[in-house]
Amino acid sequence: MAPEKELIHDLSFTELEDRLVSMGEPKYRAAQIWTALYKQFVGDANEMTALPKALRAELTQTFSFQALTPVRSIQSKNGQTTKTLFSLHDGALIETVLMMYNDRRTICISTQVGCGLGCHFCATGQMGLTRNLSSGEITAQVLYFAKYLAAMDDRVTNVVMMGMGEPFQNYEPVMEAVERLNDPEAFGLGARRITISTVGLVPEIKRFADAETQVNLAISLHTVDDDLRTQMIPINNKYPVASVLEACRYYVKKTNRRITFEYALIDGVNDSIDDAAALARYLKGLLCHVNLIPLNPTKQYDRPGSPSERVSAFGNTLETFKIPCTTRLRRGLEINAGCGQLAAEGDTRDSSPRMI
Repeated sequence: MAPEKELIHDLSFTELEDRLVSMGEPKYRAAQIWTALYKQFVGDANEMTALPKALRAELTQTFSFQALTPVRSIQSKNGQTTKTLFSLHDGALIETVLMMYNDRRTICISTQVGCGLGCHFCATGQMGLTRNLSSGEITAQVLYFAKYLAAMDDRVTNVVMMGMGEPFQNYEPVMEAVERLNDPEAFGLGARRITISTVGLVPEIKRFADAETQVNLAISLHTVDDDLRTQMIPINNKYPVASVLEACRYYVKKTNRRITFEYALIDGVNDSIDDAAALARYLKGLLCHVNLIPLNPTKQYDRPGSPSERVSAFGNTLETFKIPCTTRLRRGLEINAGCGQLAAEGDTRDSSPRMI
């Protein structure tokens, strides 16, 4: 079902200018609206008091200013993680997560409703794909939490496209959203504070490299054993490890930027010293960093994450081979807000976290 009105956040600045001119308005009105949307986080044309009343009424009749409707927010017990369930214009549901660190305010945003890649250990992959998000729906998740933080005299410092969906299967809207988030005249977040995560869609990795953006790239690798990776991530059948790493080398050569490899450690599956050594051999000579993530639990995958001592041994082995690595600080597990846990479910699953 299409929205009754066009979402104003889906327009580029030039498109907004053109639309205003067609409405008989001067071009400079676009800058006023742009500032209200992306710097003041205004969600209603009637709040744009710099505009004439007649124009506000026409904008209200012409455009939708409401990309997302919050359904429920849950906060972790320590108050450091907030997960919000949003309803879209067609009733589809997505989840977005705010993570509060000492020096960062990171928003983990979704790019699709569900995901069609079927990674077995990922709650979103277990959902299947409903549809792609528009650039405005992607951007609006950041604007929602930017407004939330601004009310506390705080601000968004980082955005990671690691929520629901495979960003590179929705390439154009994702890159349009990145442009809007990075544009100094729009949201104005530095490109190096934005990260896109992919399971390894080779043509899009190369396309992204050719764009020569300063946006960070992360690859969900999880193993360099093709048979095992295909079991975990079925798209590996199409883009096996060698082709993914060849694309990664192309990216590094083209951009001279470090690439991050996400590695979910699963107890007894991909967490041995031999697994670490094999990973190190594959990554030798590549400008990269490995992010170790003990697997987070999901309903349809019964293997636990690796115990801390095995995570440490894995990391120590990588460092022996001169491969830099860190272990990700886990956040929001009790509210199913950790990596791979987003499923946009309608129930709360745990009554102990705090509803906000």
